[in-house]
Amino acid sequence: MTESLWFGFKRIDFEFKGREATVVFPDKPNENKNWLFKTEYFHAFPEFEAEMVKRGWHLAYIKNITRWCLDSDLDLKREFAAYLKEKFGLYEKCIPVGMSCGGLIASKLTAKYPEMVSALYLDAPVMNLLSCPAGLGKADYSLAGGGMMQEMTEATGITLDKLISYRENPIDKMHLILKANIPVIMVYGDSDIIVPYEENGGIFEKYYRENGGIIEVYGKEGCGHHPHGLSDHSPLIEFAEKYAL
Repeated sequence: MTESLWFGFKRIDFEFKGREATVVFPDKPNENKNWLFKTEYFHAFPEFEAEMVKRGWHLAYIKNITRWCLDSDLDLKREFAAYLKEKFGLYEKCIPVGMSCGGLIASKLTAKYPEMVSALYLDAPVMNLLSCPAGLGKADYSLAGGGMMQEMTEATGITLDKLISYRENPIDKMHLILKANIPVIMVYGDSDIIVPYEENGGIFEKYYRENGGIIEVYGKEGCGHHPHGLSDHSPLIEFAEKYAL
């Protein structure tokens, strides 16, 4: 176990069941020891998470075998959450933070283990593998397909012909997240050509709204896939604190 600073806060890095794991501790934890669970790209666009740590939240991450979401990665995250509760007294539920492929992981984690999730933050999420990485719709195939599709196939064994009949996308799991009454906040760029919103998060938004789910959506005009987050994090902060339990 090694200790360092992350945005001025205590950070520990250690091994959990053979995987690299990270926990960031606030100076003064809030009463319930709420926490965010970054599901991929721990170092990417961390401003919102840093602000929440300032407000007394913990932040955790555990390395995935692949960003393309294996069941074994989801199962380990459930075990890791139980460990954090036992070891550090963190709250039994978290808010997953899923950016891009992290959104793929966060939404499937929520669908599989809704009891460990109080609310869900998705940001330009990959929710339809036919769109990204396959690039069969509006995505720019030179960016969303090609090498990324090969990477996913090598990591998961899912080839393009198998993907046509694949029914384990996040958009195939929407009913499970809705059934669990999970509030969702979503951020996207309206000029995203890597993970087009209308083929991914937009499908989720439409389903959630039509079926009475709690969802807030923030589109960024002229923004591509990056940067993630909002220039003003107030909506994200207010959402997290409102649905923390």
